[in-house]
Amino acid sequence: MVSTEKPPRSGHGIRVREAAVQFFALPFRPFFDKLGHVFIALGGPESVNKTKAKAILETIGEMFPDARCELNHSNPFELTIAVVLSAQCTDEMVNRVTAGLFQKYKTPEDYVSVPLEQLEQDIRSIGLYRNKAANIQKLCRMLLEEHGGQVPDRYEQLIRLPGVGRKTANVVVSNAFGVPAIAVDTHVERVSKRLGFAGQDDTVLEVEKKLMKLVPREQWTITHHRLIFFGRYHCKAQNPKCEVCPLLSECKEGKRRMKQAADRKTKANP
Repeated sequence: MVSTEKPPRSGHGIRVREAAVQFFALPFRPFFDKLGHVFIALGGPESVNKTKAKAILETIGEMFPDARCELNHSNPFELTIAVVLSAQCTDEMVNRVTAGLFQKYKTPEDYVSVPLEQLEQDIRSIGLYRNKAANIQKLCRMLLEEHGGQVPDRYEQLIRLPGVGRKTANVVVSNAFGVPAIAVDTHVERVSKRLGFAGQDDTVLEVEKKLMKLVPREQWTITHHRLIFFGRYHCKAQNPKCEVCPLLSECKEGKRRMKQAADRKTKANP
């Protein structure tokens, strides 16, 4: 039988070829070095390691030691309804609506026993109320038909409910059932990208996965709350408090904004 194995490569030949590659690549090294810095500046995956992430999150924890879920609820079912309502809506508005809603509707049976138009009117002050009302009734029917009227405690089951996406399922399992999870909403996404936890072009799922790698599992839920508080009350989308931020040295966006402010001041007072 004829052997098909390739003869071992000469170690001397390998070293010669490697040296040749390095020699001809020398003129391009500054370009690639610069490209690497640009990549990291844009939020590349190596921009923050676990040690730096821990320090950053500890600082945020000191700023917001009481960070928690701000949606008012008294049980997993109410929390699920509240999170469904919170899509593209502030927690403050949701709490205003659920203050009366949760008095009127206490069980899945209550929600499906009224005409859809009635439920729409009860949540009318919330954005996308028609779509949300329809999803809530579908969700309640599924709970009654498949889960005995109870909210399931497993992510895989929650994600199948109408109106429940990945973020909602993570919020419910972590806050209602104590299962560690990082729900990525608009605040978590924005802060994660500004502080270099994730890249600027990362999807919500990619942001979640990178945070899960950087943060110990037992701290996922509290990290979610702290990042939300930091983004909601400090590192806002339009007017972040960069001038008093203890994390300015770690934030490329903050440095850019402060430089722009300084440049405007210089031009105004030459």
